[in-house]
Amino acid sequence: MDQPSSPRKLLSFEFLALCLVIVSAFCNVSVFYSFYHYLGTIDIPLPWRGFLVGLEPMSAFILRLVVLPWLHMRNALAVTMASLVLLIAVSCSYLWVTSVPAMIVLRMLHGTVFVLLTSAVIALVVNFIPGEKSGQGFSTLSIATMIPFAVIPPLAEAIFPHVRSEADVYAAVSVFSVAAILILLAVWRRIGQALLGLDGALLRRPAFSEIRENFRLRSVVILLSTIFLVYLAHATVFYFMKDLSLVTGAGAVGLFFSLSMMAMIAVRALGAVLFDRMDKRSTVWKMFALLAPCLFLLPLTSSPVTYYLLAVLYGFSMGVALPLLNALLFSASTPALRGLNTNMTLFTMDAAYFLMPYAGGTLIALGSGFDILFYLAAGHIGLASILMTALGRRGTKEPSGFCDPVSLHCGEKEGE
Repeated sequence: MDQPSSPRKLLSFEFLALCLVIVSAFCNVSVFYSFYHYLGTIDIPLPWRGFLVGLEPMSAFILRLVVLPWLHMRNALAVTMASLVLLIAVSCSYLWVTSVPAMIVLRMLHGTVFVLLTSAVIALVVNFIPGEKSGQGFSTLSIATMIPFAVIPPLAEAIFPHVRSEADVYAAVSVFSVAAILILLAVWRRIGQALLGLDGALLRRPAFSEIRENFRLRSVVILLSTIFLVYLAHATVFYFMKDLSLVTGAGAVGLFFSLSMMAMIAVRALGAVLFDRMDKRSTVWKMFALLAPCLFLLPLTSSPVTYYLLAVLYGFSMGVALPLLNALLFSASTPALRGLNTNMTLFTMDAAYFLMPYAGGTLIALGSGFDILFYLAAGHIGLASILMTALGRRGTKEPSGFCDPVSLHCGEKEGE
């Protein structure tokens, strides 16, 4: 514990410890797949439910612009620790917050704390990824963010019948934050030593001239729009799948998420080896051809076998499409703007996770069924397919690195 691990070793003690902190952070998010349903159980008026669900990612979307230029490697460790402590307080607050005004404040605080935590941990962990192993490193980070989505929903579904309400489980996930604090204390000295002497900010605010130049690139605009549409569909599944499953009675939503995320993780684990050998644009289009009918069929199925097969198909197609879209965006970007566009994918994700619950909740309040939301999600993928066709062969040259939508960073290939 006295000396930091070798910077040439990927699976160092520091790297693995910080990956576990990332797992704990996403455990806190993945448990809220049932939040729209929970708001109904505490008599939150229907028009407010979608807004409250999306308020946390909306706060993340706005605050990311503020946090990134302020956060750097000298303060990231302290910010991570403070965020974990605050996350415990926020999670436990769901036990007593039941009114709309209080819930608005709580959701905004939740978004703020989550952005601080994830941004700070990523600022730390990238320093323990050797340049020649960046693809493996960011693939590992990607998997760390997805494991909670495979484990927590089925675990929560098993616990819900034995607690007073979902709020008990939302508070109970604080145990992961406590574990993360203990892990961080164990590596505090080693991380501090490893980062000693580093200067400058890891992430800086993009200059207006850079942003203007970036959006002059047609392929960049098309790919960011496509990624936004895919995240709209993904947000529909995450926030409304439980209510749809209760309506159709086709199967257990916890097992649906577990199967889909296991398929996504398996694809990502193989992705570092296989993705660069594919015709990326063509493969993405084929995944959309699977994904659109999958979303369209979910409201129509009543068979458990079909329901769970669609879960695997959804995870497989989404697991392939998102990394390849990010790799295409990396290829289409000029070297100076690749970091900016990585952050732009995060902004599109935050925007989708805010807009979809709000728009979907509004449609439900106006009398639409949950099936309509999934038909619209299939339509989003259809529009994304059209955009990929419009992209043509532009932006499909071999990338010099691999980007993942949840790793928060792009890495260079070996030797670059």
